[in-house]
Amino acid sequence: MLILRGGRVIDPGSDFDAVADVTIDGATVTAVGPATAGPGDTVVDVAGYVVGPGFVDLHSHVHSVAGQRLQAMDGVTTALDLEAGLMPVERAYDEAARAGRPLHYGFSASWAAARAQVLLGDEPDASIWTTLALLGRTDWQRSSSVAERERWLGLLERELAGGALGIGILQGYAPRTDPAEFTAVAALAARAGAPTFTHVRELVEADPTTPVDGSHEIVRAAAETGAAMHHCHVNSTSRRHVERVLALLDDARAAGSRVSVECYPYGAGATAIGAAFLAPERLPAWGLQPSDLVVVETGERVADEARLRALRRDQPEIECLVEFLDEDDPADLAHLERALAYPDAIVASDAGPVLWADARDTRAWPLPPGGRTHPRTAGTYARSLRVMVRETGTWSWPDAFRRCSYLPARLLDEVAPAARTKGVLRAGGDADVVVLDPDAVTDTATYADGARPSRGVRHLLVAGTFVVRDGELQPDAYPGRGLRGVPR
Repeated sequence: MLILRGGRVIDPGSDFDAVADVTIDGATVTAVGPATAGPGDTVVDVAGYVVGPGFVDLHSHVHSVAGQRLQAMDGVTTALDLEAGLMPVERAYDEAARAGRPLHYGFSASWAAARAQVLLGDEPDASIWTTLALLGRTDWQRSSSVAERERWLGLLERELAGGALGIGILQGYAPRTDPAEFTAVAALAARAGAPTFTHVRELVEADPTTPVDGSHEIVRAAAETGAAMHHCHVNSTSRRHVERVLALLDDARAAGSRVSVECYPYGAGATAIGAAFLAPERLPAWGLQPSDLVVVETGERVADEARLRALRRDQPEIECLVEFLDEDDPADLAHLERALAYPDAIVASDAGPVLWADARDTRAWPLPPGGRTHPRTAGTYARSLRVMVRETGTWSWPDAFRRCSYLPARLLDEVAPAARTKGVLRAGGDADVVVLDPDAVTDTATYADGARPSRGVRHLLVAGTFVVRDGELQPDAYPGRGLRGVPR
């Protein structure tokens, strides 16, 4: 057995917060309280540190060993791609299992891939690169006929039966589609007992001609169908209108709708440069210009409209940073921190792939120089803790674990019974545990160097195996397992 001795133990599921020992046997926590070591037991002194359930990231697109290792150093034990998803989902699980993963993993059913298969005849291949390429194409963004809709809804239903953790809806990338399609997806999810995870379409402030305001659409669908609807990265889709959006979500939750929300602590996002909302004619609606876009792989700042049009035409799938808020502007920073402070807002990274000039993944550690990614891949959780707990005191440590571990796991309880032992630190819970130095935890990744690991995670256990020990990543550790949905 393993005993973590004398740390400040926090279980956000029971409000336990006290100095205690944590006893682990295999992949399970067996006790929280005084522990006596026996022959052969391993005792690790964690006095002065905070011990809690590992972070559950609902929104990670890394799909690689390199990316998961950066997330491990950031305190994540479960990294799930639920906003976009992958299709076919069984292939996604099989490929991750064969390759080996440091962290637990899981996928939603991909709305975008299902539509592309029906509307275009594209055969899905469970690849994030195929998804990125799709985002820059316009030929799948039209509304469906009734027959087409029924076909791709059938594909989503099949994916849920195959273990998908809900339905990922990239609505913002097909912003002119018939709103009835969105409601139909929500109704399917409600019948299946599965949540949805939505990148909402444009807000009415940014596009008065939108078929429906993006945040209102998700609220309306939740009310009409009873589905559990998760609003992805409210900070980046709401921007300077976040107060209005959060007030709308407040009203919906007060009325009994199952609406949840996530955010990340950065003023820049990242997506495929061919996305509909990055068209040159759309940028002014958000107060943006081409120079607010930076190509992730090369660091090129887009010079002007002509260059943006050329990139969208020739390389629509390439990832770019989108500087939607100025982190040095107190007013913009207040919008960002308002999202993080919203009651029960979940932290989720929207982590992306790490790219090198000649590679998309590596098992080398430390990572080879030159890796490019948004800093949220490496630093979302440590940055959130630094800013919201240590610097501003907006969150307590129990609140931090509630937002980073407990609440995201609870969104999956209905669709995946195995999630019920995640996000908690108690006897019978999964041995997915993070041990933090509360005075030292911080992000080090920057927009110029996004692949720099966070500091302050002293230990990280995934299914009872050390992935980080004494602050050092364990390069031979691949204990991650798939978290799968269970059909009703």
